[in-house]
Parts: sequence; C-alpha cells; structure tokens
Amino acid sequence: MTEYRKDIHNSEIPVLCQACEARHRGVCGALSPVELQQLASKAIRREIAPGTELAADEEQVSHYANILGGVVKLTKILEDGRQQIVGLQFAPDFLGRPFKASSRTNAEAATAVQVCSFPRSAIDNMIKQSPQLEHKLLQQTLDELDEAREWMVTLGRKTAAEKVASFLYLIATHINPENDKAGSISFDLPLTRADIADFLGLTIETVSRQMTKLRKAGVIEIENNRHLTVPDMARLAHRASL
Repeated sequence: MTEYRKDIHNSEIPVLCQACEARHRGVCGALSPVELQQLASKAIRREIAPGTELAADEEQVSHYANILGGVVKLTKILEDGRQQIVGLQFAPDFLGRPFKASSRTNAEAATAVQVCSFPRSAIDNMIKQSPQLEHKLLQQTLDELDEAREWMVTLGRKTAAEKVASFLYLIATHINPENDKAGSISFDLPLTRADIADFLGLTIETVSRQMTKLRKAGVIEIENNRHLTVPDMARLAHRASL
C-alpha cells in the first residue's frame, strides 16, 4: 500500500492532484488514491487577491485549504488596533487548525494566493480514518513550532541587521525551496516595508536602512523596490548569523 500511495502516475489519482504541490510535499501526500478521489470531489481551487482575508480571529472554521502558491500572513490584532504578524505560510502549507472549532489568528493573502479548499467536515472525517493524514498534520504542526521557536531567537537576540538578513533568508528559502541554498536566488518580497517592520519589531526606517546596507555590501540586489536577487545565499546566511 505504501508504494501505491507514492505512485503519482497511477491512473486512479485525480488529474487535479497529480501535479499539485500539496500532493507531493504537503499533507495530501499521506492520502491513498481513493482518499484523494474523495477529497478532490469536494475541493475547489481559487485565486485569492492580495489583501483578502482568508480567516478571522475567533471565526468559526468551515473550510481548510492547501496553499498552492503565494504567501499568507497570520496576524493578531491588539485591543488598540495595532497589528502583529505572528507567522507566514507558503506552499504547500495547510491553512487551518484541525481539532479547533474557531480560528486563533487572522489569515490574509500577502500576495496573490492560490489555494485548494475543502469543507472542514471532509478533512475531520478523513483524519479519523487515516492515521497517515493525522501524522502528516502533526508533523507540519511540529515543524511550524520549531520555526516559531527559531524566530523567537531572531526577534529576541539578534541585531537589526541580523533580523533583516534572517527575514530575507526565510523568504528566499521558502519561496524557492528547490533552489541551491548556496547559490543565487531571485524573488519578490511578499510584504511591504511596513509589514516587514511589524514582523521584525523594527521601524520602517530601520528596515530600509539595513536593506540599503546589504545592497551596498553586494549581499543583495534590489530592482523595482520589491524584486530581490541574492547572488550568494551563503553570504546572506552569514549576515543572518545562521
């Protein structure tokens, strides 16, 4: 059965799923062809515009989704209206919180986002029937916990220069996961300078100043303010103290 699950060319796997990022590296990789067929019959692929709210804090959850492309930012809003970005999600992350009736954060499309969404009840029922799916979801949750702990170190102990370099390294490695981490990588920044400042606990001026220093040092190249090239990822990692 294990080999059967891994055969992505099997004719029983829905066409919708065969080339899907979540099918290969996401939670759907834990499903059998029959389970994929059941889920695909209820799934809807959507393109979400930047700035669109996908879930609200304390909102009742009716659907989950696999992120197929783009970046989603997770935020908490303080009583006085201030926003804190508490995390970012990339393809093929699972968007939603199984075993909870309501969302614990706001989820917003930071860029144009492609998702494959399905009813919460469909996934909840599959979790009960598929230990592999439950294990995959737990594995992703633990990975996110590890990343959150690493980010606590960044926010609590690193300098402003190291924070900005760490953020750029985070984006580069998650948007281009297949690229050589020691080579050259190009990408568009998914967040505005204001959002980057919020995420890092810095001012907009500090973020801009540190990015200018990285550009002048040849660590990054900036084109049209949002498009970046990192000629040597190893140099960026060094600046981030990784």
